[in-house]
Amino acid sequence: MKILPEIKEMHAELTEWRHRIHKHPETAFEEYKTSDFVAEKLESFGIEVHRGLGKTGVVGTLKQGSGNRAIGLRADMDALDLQELNEFDHRSQIDGKMHGCGHDGHTVMLLGAAKHLAATKNFDGTVRFIFQPAEENVAGGRVMISDGLFEKFPVDSVYGMHNMPGHQVGTFAVRKGPIMASADFFEARIIGNGGHGAFPHLATDPVVIASEIVLAWQNIVSRNTDPLQSAVVTVAQINGGHTGNVIPADVTLKGTTRAFDPNVQDMIENRMRQIAVGIAEAHGAKAEFTYDRRYAPTINTSDETEEAIAAAVELVGDAAVNKDVTPVMGAEDFSWMLRERPGCYIMIANGSGEGSCHVHNPNYDFNDEILPLGANYWVRLTERILGKEAN
Repeated sequence: MKILPEIKEMHAELTEWRHRIHKHPETAFEEYKTSDFVAEKLESFGIEVHRGLGKTGVVGTLKQGSGNRAIGLRADMDALDLQELNEFDHRSQIDGKMHGCGHDGHTVMLLGAAKHLAATKNFDGTVRFIFQPAEENVAGGRVMISDGLFEKFPVDSVYGMHNMPGHQVGTFAVRKGPIMASADFFEARIIGNGGHGAFPHLATDPVVIASEIVLAWQNIVSRNTDPLQSAVVTVAQINGGHTGNVIPADVTLKGTTRAFDPNVQDMIENRMRQIAVGIAEAHGAKAEFTYDRRYAPTINTSDETEEAIAAAVELVGDAAVNKDVTPVMGAEDFSWMLRERPGCYIMIANGSGEGSCHVHNPNYDFNDEILPLGANYWVRLTERILGKEAN
């Protein structure tokens, strides 16, 4: 790995920052101490700081030279509602909350890059360091967009990065086009007519109707989706009734859907609503259906992905960069930024072997070994795109 000596020398400092953030996890839109820490560090580097987008978001702006190009580099800051089971010294000090997805590492890698770029200024243009809250569950990236992120802080392209457990340190993975799926959430309330369990003919049973709807929804993937496309319809909750001999008046279904293509996303929503309403009406009941498009598909654009690949290859070599990684059905709210600007979302390996586990696991921990590599990736990407010779 070709990591700059100046960034290697920052390793202990970056690790200290990461452990501090890990000890004090904060979840969606409550990242007050984390954003304070980020803002203080950026200001100490001489970077202009703006706060408040997406409630607790931080945007640092670093300008150099006369170039008129601008790029955005984004890291997420929030933790999970999860009880940590690790026993090391930097484990979470907050019950029920932990950095179980590595956002503490993402934040520190971008801070390390900001420190180096502010000191060396080996570029010509503008870098926006975007520290985003609330990636988990509530799509803080969408909130930053609606708060005017790119109107207030214009960029030509935007880039994101996430750690990837289970893969050898010193490798990256990326692809052009869809790399992560949408994540939409639905709720259907089936309203029937309750009654005694011994006299079902006197009731309109929402349990039976809801069961028929659940099964019919599965045909959306098998019969309405192009076999060359991918889609998921998952009913994760069925709630209704309080005892075994009473037919309830209503039943609620909740779950999630996934797709890589926005057209498939549209089709899923439309078919789910048609099926729920139609089956309910056929049985003399009523269906109320709501659908929340919380995460768009994460779709990398071609030219920007080539830049990301080139930066990674310069650091770790061509063989260590998977340029056509298999997309996953997980979702990422960086997708909302990619809907507004071209860009690329890349994966950096977090390590494999004994002791490693996937994200959202109470035993997970970000691998401090990759902090300099991630910081150097951001630096190399910036210097490539905003290279003085390119302006």
